[in-house]
Amino acid sequence: MATDFDDHGSSTAETTSRDLDWPCLRQFCVFLENRIGRLRDLLRYFEKHDLRIVALCIIDSHDSAVARIMLSSYDRGREILSLSGFAYFESDIIGVALPVGHQPFVTLCSSLLQAEVNIQYTYPLMCRLEGRSAIAISVDDIEMAIKVLAEHGHRLVTEDDLLADD
Repeated sequence: MATDFDDHGSSTAETTSRDLDWPCLRQFCVFLENRIGRLRDLLRYFEKHDLRIVALCIIDSHDSAVARIMLSSYDRGREILSLSGFAYFESDIIGVALPVGHQPFVTLCSSLLQAEVNIQYTYPLMCRLEGRSAIAISVDDIEMAIKVLAEHGHRLVTEDDLLADD
């Protein structure tokens, strides 16, 4: 069976099978020259198209940077970004509401540790779900992480949640 791929290496089946209640979020990783005003240009580009930035993480080096960014609408963000001239790629990431309790990060990490899922990086999401803060987590085994987090009763963030949060 042949698979068609879009300009960003995603299969057509993958692109069309995504639903807003899919338990993964999509982040854009945008390459930026490390010069004054370049990040502002990127953020202005999204905000002038009425896209709300729900997460932002900057990885900096001497001459370049990567902005990991999540938007309130993945589809609209992808459309706008593809017309922008910025170099980027996309990747799946898990959004999860921090559990209620005294040690929410330890609780979350313990759930993933039990399944031997490695956390590669994490950063905060600028949204609240049912009054709780949320974080984005990149892991080495996304399917196992989703399964174990759901089994342990953690509240996963969906793209629907990002659209609904104001």
